[in-house]
Amino acid sequence: MSFFISDAMAAGEAAGQGNALFNLLPLIFLGVFFYFVMLRPQMKRQKEHQNLVNNLKKGDEVQTIGGIIGKVTYLSEHYIKIEIAKETVVAIRRPSVEAILPKGTLKDLGA
Repeated sequence: MSFFISDAMAAGEAAGQGNALFNLLPLIFLGVFFYFVMLRPQMKRQKEHQNLVNNLKKGDEVQTIGGIIGKVTYLSEHYIKIEIAKETVVAIRRPSVEAILPKGTLKDLGA
């Protein structure tokens, strides 16, 4: 009789190992899903913003994260100075630049 019980237990253990792998598939799927839906687009946006900040040059018209629009007058490694009005210059950190505006935007705004 104990001979049959050992066979039954062995069969149950083999089936249990298959179920463990099958139970991990939803977790693996969620990991891949979050990578493609959340992490990958965020890394792409971060890389684009880094390229934008690295390609700033004197005379560019920029908009900051806070909404200030001005023309770049000075560049350093970590900071830039933008002229927001005649003889009004503000120093900001480079990463706070949100966008480079098309040339002539400040003239169209009347600044």
